[in-house]
This record gives sequence, structure tokens and C-alpha cells, in this order.
Amino acid sequence: MMEIANLKLREVTEQLEEQTLSQFAAKSSQSKGRKREEEKCDMRTDYQRDRDRILHSKAFRRMMHKTQVFIQPEGDHYRTRLTHTLEVSQIARTISRALRLNEDLTEAIALGHDLGHTPFGHAGERVLDRKMPGGFSHAKQSIRVVEVLEKKGQGLNLTWEVLNGIANHSISKMPATLEGQVVRMADKMAYIHHDIDDAIRGLVIREEELPRVCTDILGHDVKERLNCMIRDVISHSIGKPEICMTPQVEEAMMNLRQFMFENVYVGSVAKAEEGKAEKLVASLIDYFRVHPSALPPIYKARMAIGDSLDTAICDYVSGMSDHYAVRCYQQIFVPKAWDVY
Repeated sequence: MMEIANLKLREVTEQLEEQTLSQFAAKSSQSKGRKREEEKCDMRTDYQRDRDRILHSKAFRRMMHKTQVFIQPEGDHYRTRLTHTLEVSQIARTISRALRLNEDLTEAIALGHDLGHTPFGHAGERVLDRKMPGGFSHAKQSIRVVEVLEKKGQGLNLTWEVLNGIANHSISKMPATLEGQVVRMADKMAYIHHDIDDAIRGLVIREEELPRVCTDILGHDVKERLNCMIRDVISHSIGKPEICMTPQVEEAMMNLRQFMFENVYVGSVAKAEEGKAEKLVASLIDYFRVHPSALPPIYKARMAIGDSLDTAICDYVSGMSDHYAVRCYQQIFVPKAWDVY
């Protein structure tokens, strides 16, 4: 029996991690730490604190009104960037728990992985990538959000492991921890399957149109496919220092992804409004380049300490929700009625 009378709750949790987690798990007590040293919390491990900081951040709340795939759909049941994030977190936690990895680290990475995403989903991201010097990456912007922009420029001061997982969730470089690799895999699984669900709900595609070569392997509804993929990742990754799928299931998943690009993500009726969204975002960027004084004070303050105008504009526009971007555009470009009494 562990002697806990004289231990802090955090230390009890750290000891339990050492005793119960896999040899491949990232233990809280072995974290590489934060850029700015802080006094440890009595109750929570470092990864628990990171999860809580992300959950309570303003950028996390803004995801509620950011597009996942369908721009401002009529209906309450289509995914947003926030619900996507929560689904990624749920899938990733399920896998991590089964593999005896660090669930708190997994959850922190999952909740933070899309904080830097733009309004109007990938349509907004394409515009920023085209118009910003050096391009734009939502993963890099997510890091900037948590390191620089949150807490009035102080950042959240997250641990190295959480930052590494967020930074590498969508690029060719693999996350350093298995928890980060789990989130990377869960992100793909989540968006493929919930985008199929939304596309079917929106009458963009029918279940029967999905490639049989994929559904015969993965299943014939969203629940079956998700269960198949989660089970496959767990069974194929147990006892290994990497997170992976069987080649057959991974190929079926990637073929489904290709089907979605060809039938939903590009050129479908669901994407008909993307051209307008891109013009809106581009117009905002162009306007603030000509009128930098119109930027909010927080971004002008960043310029005063060395940020370029383009960086300030990128931070402001990429952080907008869909609704806020539309209101901002209306205030700038739509004529107001002249009331005479």
C-alpha cells in the first residue's frame, strides 16, 4: 500500500503513473518542463495543468464558432472546430487508456491542436497561406497562440511535450511522444468519419456511394468504421514504441479520405460558399495593411515591441471566429444607413 499521508496529491498521481503506465508512456514527473520555471501545483500534474490552461483559454472558446467543413450550415448538428476537437480528444483518450499511455498529456495535446485554426476552416487557411510572407500553418499558429497571444502576451507556458504534440500533429515530422502520435492518428480518424457523417446529413453524399473496397473493411456506418479503426490502432500498437495501424485498415482509411477530397472537400455543393469566405478574409487582410490603425490595441501593442504589421494582421484575422469575421467585414465594407431625425 502506498504511503500517502505526507504526500501531495500531485506526487501520489506521479507515483501511480510510474507504477501503472506503460514503459513507453510520458510520465509527468519526467517532463522536460516549461520555458519559464513555475512552482509545482499541489494537486495537479504538469500535464493536468496544461489541459486546464488550454480548456480555459479564449482561443479554445472561439473554436465554437469556427468552421470545420461546412460554412455556417443551417442546422444544429453539424460539426464545428470545437466539436471536432472534442471528438479528437475522446478518440485519443480511448486509445491512450487502452495502451496505458498518459491520458492527461493526450488530452492536453488534443484540446490544443487546432487553437490556431482560421475562420471558415481551410478556406481561411488557404488565403492566409497565400497572402502572408512565409505562408501560414494552423499548427504553427496554434503554438503562437499558446506561447505568445494568450493571457495578454504572456502565453500559457505549456510543457515541452504538449507543445511538441501540437506542433507536429499535422506535418511530416512525427511527435516525440506516443501520446502526441495518438492525437495525430485520432485527428485523421475523427475528421474523416465526422465529415462523412455531416456530408450524409447534408445530402451531399449517400452511404451507398462510399467505396465498397473501404466499407467492406471498415464497416457500413460511422459507428462501425470508427470502432474498427480504434480497435485496429490499439491491437496493432500494444507493446510497441510507435502508434500504427495494420496496412489494410490504414489503406482503407486513406482511400476514404481521398474519396472525401474528390466528392466533398473540393467542388461540392457544401463548399459553394467558400469563394465568398476567401474573398472576405482576403479583403480584411488588405484593409488592415492599408489601415493598421484600425487594428485592436492589443495587436498594435505587439507591433510596438517588434512584431511586423503582417504578423499582427495574421494574429488578428486567424483568431477570428466566422461570426466575428463577418461582423468585422460588415462594419468596414457595408454602407450604413444614414438616419436623419
